[in-house]
Amino acid sequence: MEKTTSQKIRLGLFVIIGLLIFILATYLIGDKQKMFGNTVHLATSFNNVNGLQLGNNVRYSGVNVGTVRNIEMIGDTNIRVDMIIDEDIFKHIKKNAVATIGSDGLVGSMVINILPGSGTAALVEPGYEISSLNRIRTDDLLNTFSKTNKNAERLTENLLKITNEINEGEGTVGLLINDMAMAKDLKTTMSYLKTSSQKTSESISNLNRLIASLNNKDNVIGILKDTAVANRMKAIVSNLDKTTVEINKTVGNVNKTILNIKDGKGALNYLSNDPGLVRKIDSTMTNLNEASIRLNEDLEALKHNFLFRGYFRKLEREKLREQRK
Repeated sequence: MEKTTSQKIRLGLFVIIGLLIFILATYLIGDKQKMFGNTVHLATSFNNVNGLQLGNNVRYSGVNVGTVRNIEMIGDTNIRVDMIIDEDIFKHIKKNAVATIGSDGLVGSMVINILPGSGTAALVEPGYEISSLNRIRTDDLLNTFSKTNKNAERLTENLLKITNEINEGEGTVGLLINDMAMAKDLKTTMSYLKTSSQKTSESISNLNRLIASLNNKDNVIGILKDTAVANRMKAIVSNLDKTTVEINKTVGNVNKTILNIKDGKGALNYLSNDPGLVRKIDSTMTNLNEASIRLNEDLEALKHNFLFRGYFRKLEREKLREQRK
């Protein structure tokens, strides 16, 4: 059956549209994989790529800047990853940048994240290998969780054992919880300790006040701290030392005098040991008294004598004038 012209036209349009769609898809995929733009190679190494595949995206500060070009096993714990980076972004990457492997969402494909470097580090050159930060593997996480679960199980068993012992009254804590008498004794002891602490605090406060009052000049310590008073005290002590020396000399002289008296030397010895001398002194004193009495009688007789009467009256008048004045 021969095709009509309209069918041929439709077939041609279908082929052309399909070709355009293929070209557009190829361009979009190539642009996404950085196949048509200017790109630069950059490398890094990991000990585990965690499912990273060729063509996965490379991000710099969260922006897609390239793709994974090649993954090569260098050693049993060293895997080299070659990346192609957009030339416009490549000039911003520093040598202290760090590459990590992450996932694109919860269930997305793996991506390489390049963390920007800090400071004034130099920029990378084409083919430069930046350092990497290895991601914790799932197996390692599971092993860690397994150990954590075992430790948690042991901890739970120990806690149950301790709780049972406490409930049964075993151990110090069990006795404190279940023994009411001990709890009361402990409460009383704590009360005494509290009272003692308060008394101690009061004593310390009083001691602090006493120490602070030592600087006051109204008390003995404060007076002694005064330089002028200290100098006076020093002078008084010096004078006391001198006085003590003089007293010692006087006491020595008195002792010497007493020894002389005991040895029969001096006038006191004669007075105390010679009865005849004492009687003579007593007779002399008696004669002096009698002479004094006779002299008074003679003076009284003179006062009444007409020759001396005027003189004594004159003396009496002068005494009266002086008394009146």
